[in-house]
Amino acid sequence: MARHDERPDSQPSEASQERRRKRRGHGEGSIFERKSDRKSRKKPWVAQVTLETGKKKTVGYFRTRQEAQVALRKALNELEQGTVLLGRDQSVRDYLEHWLEYVHKPSIRLTTYLLYQRILHTHILPALGNIPLRRLQPEHIERLYAAKREEGLAPKTLSNIHKLLHVALRDAVRRGKVARNVLDMVKAPQEFSPERSPLTSDQAALLAAAIKQHSLEALFLLAIMTGMRQGELLALRWQDVDLVRGRLQVLRTVSYKAGHGFVETETKTRKSRRSIFLPPLAIETLKAHQARQLEARLKAGDRWKEMDLVFCTQNGNFLTDSFVRRQYYQLLDQAGLPRIHFHDLRHSAATILLALGVPIKVVQELLGHSHVNTTLSIYFHVLPGMQEEAMRKMEEVLRGQHPELSE
Repeated sequence: MARHDERPDSQPSEASQERRRKRRGHGEGSIFERKSDRKSRKKPWVAQVTLETGKKKTVGYFRTRQEAQVALRKALNELEQGTVLLGRDQSVRDYLEHWLEYVHKPSIRLTTYLLYQRILHTHILPALGNIPLRRLQPEHIERLYAAKREEGLAPKTLSNIHKLLHVALRDAVRRGKVARNVLDMVKAPQEFSPERSPLTSDQAALLAAAIKQHSLEALFLLAIMTGMRQGELLALRWQDVDLVRGRLQVLRTVSYKAGHGFVETETKTRKSRRSIFLPPLAIETLKAHQARQLEARLKAGDRWKEMDLVFCTQNGNFLTDSFVRRQYYQLLDQAGLPRIHFHDLRHSAATILLALGVPIKVVQELLGHSHVNTTLSIYFHVLPGMQEEAMRKMEEVLRGQHPELSE
C-alpha cells in the first residue's frame, strides 16, 4: 500500500522540479510552469538552458508547454554550436572594441593598431556596432561594402575593412562567441593595384642631375638607386651606414601619426631588414652630406637634438613627410619631369634594374619583399622585354657569337 504522502499519479512538486533544475549541467535545459498568480500570466511556461559557467539563461516565456519545448530545442542547438552568449547578447561594438584593444593590439605594430582603430570607428561601428554579434549576417557586411563603394572609399581601405573583420570574427569563432565566420560567406573586395608611374632610365638621369648640391641630394639619390621606402630613409641612422665597406642596413621605419607624433618601428618583416651595397656614387654623396650636416650641427649649438639621423632638420630632428614632398616636387619641376609620387621612385629603381637584366631575385632582396612572387606580381610587365633580350643572347650562344664564349 502506498504511503499517504506519495503521489504516484501526480506531477512532481515545485520543490522537486527546482532541485532537478539546480542539478542540471552544461548543455541541458528545462521547462517549468510559473505557479504564482497563474491566471494573470498570459505566458506561464518558462524555458531555460544551463551555460558552461553553471548559470541559467532564460530562453523565453510561452503560452503553452509545446511552444516552450520548440524554443528549448532551438536554444540547446545554438548552445552546442556556440551561438548562445554568456550573459546578455554582446553587440558587435562591444566585441570588436574589446578584441582590438585587449586581444589583437599586443600582436601588431602601433601603426597597424592606429590604422585598425581608425577603420573601426570611422567605417565599421557606425554601420554594424549595434547589431548583436551572434545575429551578424553576410547581408550586413555586403550592405556595408556597397555603402562604402557608393561613398567612393578607396579599394585598399575597403580591403582593410574586410581583413580586419575576418581576423576578428575568426577569433570570435575560436573563442566560442559565434558558430561561424560570416566573412567566409562574403566575397572579399577586390584590391586594385595603384597606378604606378615609374621613371625611365633617361628620366632618372635627369632627376639625378637636378638633385646635385641639394640639401637632400643623398636622400633622393638613395631612393632612385636602391628603392628604399621614404619611411626607411627618414629613419636611417649613421650607425646603420658603413662608408668604408660601402653598405647600409635597413632596420627601421618612421611615420608621423596625429596624436602620437613620430612613430618609429622596426621594419614590417624579416626580409625588410636588409643590407644594401653602396656604389662609389652613393658613398661620395653620403660623405658630402655628412660634412654639410656637421656644419649645421655646429651652427645649431645647444638647439641640436642628437638622434644620429642621416636625414634630419636643422636641429637634428625627424623630417616631416610634407617637407620632403615639397622639396621633391620642386626638383621634379626643375627637371621638367611629371609629378609622380615619391613611392614611384621605388618602382623606378625596380623597373630600371629589371630592364638592365638584373635577376628578379636580386631585385626582390634589394626592395625587401618577403617573397619573390610579390616582386613578380608588381613588375611582371617588365619581363616580356627581358625575354626578348634573353632569346637574342641564346641565339648568339648557339651561333657561337656570344662575347663571353669567344677566345
